[in-house]
Amino acid sequence: MKKVFGSLPVRLLIGVVVGIALGLLCDGPAWGVSAMQVVLTIKELLGSIINFCVPLIIIGFIAPSITRLKQNASRLLLLALVLAYSSSVLAALLSMSAGYAIIPALSIQSAAEGLNELPELLFNLEIAPIMSVMSALVLSVLLGLAATWAKARVITDVLEEFQRVVVEIVVRVVIPILPFFIAGTFCGLAYEGSITRQLPVFLIVILIVMAGHYLWMAVLYLAAGLYARANPWEVVRHYGPAYLTAVGTMSSAATMAVALRCAHKSRVLRSDMVDFGIPLFANIHLCGSVLTEVFFVMTVSQVLYGSIPPLHTMVLFCFLLGVFAVGAPGVPGGTVMASLGLITSVLGFDTTGTGLMMTIFALQDSFGTACNITGDGALTLMLTGYADRHKIPRAEQL
Repeated sequence: MKKVFGSLPVRLLIGVVVGIALGLLCDGPAWGVSAMQVVLTIKELLGSIINFCVPLIIIGFIAPSITRLKQNASRLLLLALVLAYSSSVLAALLSMSAGYAIIPALSIQSAAEGLNELPELLFNLEIAPIMSVMSALVLSVLLGLAATWAKARVITDVLEEFQRVVVEIVVRVVIPILPFFIAGTFCGLAYEGSITRQLPVFLIVILIVMAGHYLWMAVLYLAAGLYARANPWEVVRHYGPAYLTAVGTMSSAATMAVALRCAHKSRVLRSDMVDFGIPLFANIHLCGSVLTEVFFVMTVSQVLYGSIPPLHTMVLFCFLLGVFAVGAPGVPGGTVMASLGLITSVLGFDTTGTGLMMTIFALQDSFGTACNITGDGALTLMLTGYADRHKIPRAEQL
């Protein structure tokens, strides 16, 4: 029982239920306004802490990822990076296209229409980030590349250790306060009156996104089979245990050992490509998470702000999100966590929008992770096809 209630989706779900119940309870009684002031003040404070951590997360994961990739630079590594980024961006563009086609048909009413007005905060303790999101991204890229060019071992080691520090911040600070922040977000939405109208929409959206996962996996494996001139089913049919493990753990890192065993069972994958590709793609290939996030941000934007972001903004968001996904932390909700600054700076979301986004993302994150892991098999099949076409000797022969 303790293990069940200790899992992030369960805690988030509890936060959603408690927040909705409290918000509905506060709508009416005289003491409700005072209670909401306390709740909203706490929510804003927790939101400030989360936003403060965003640049640290960006630097802590993107810069070390670049140094690790460049230190082992090769044709296969460059190809793997291109494949992972292309898969994530194309999945994002597919999700964006589906969003423009489907979301207007859902007849979502803006949450700004005819709602209760939220009370003022008791106080506003703003904790400003150390730098803007784009500054953090540029610094991460330049720092990682410069450390590689200069062969700066000390800086590289510092970046690796800084990443471990940031992981601890995420695991011990950000994730533990998420249920409380989300409870406050849904408390405000319930008090306003929007949650009772929009909850069925989010359930429908989650089902749509899951269908998108299977569609994109089918596209990846079909393309991989055609390129490698091999039967992709010989890879997919071994991936059942890895898929189920990913659903249960919500972690690519925790699923990696199972994914390796599954991939090694395939007769069409080269063992050296499996040993190289599966661990690498587990850290840089997040097609399912990216597909999910794009569709969700469009839905949340329609719900909270009354419109979907314009096409040029969404295209920019998709291409930048692919960069953020490469360095996303390997923790539940890592993709959306790493891109929080992107959501606020490019799409203009406020703390309510980011809170709602993190909630619905985390509630289905296990299936997004499973899509990521299963898609790694398709990219590894492409690597195998490339190695065979270019007569790259097997690692055992080198």
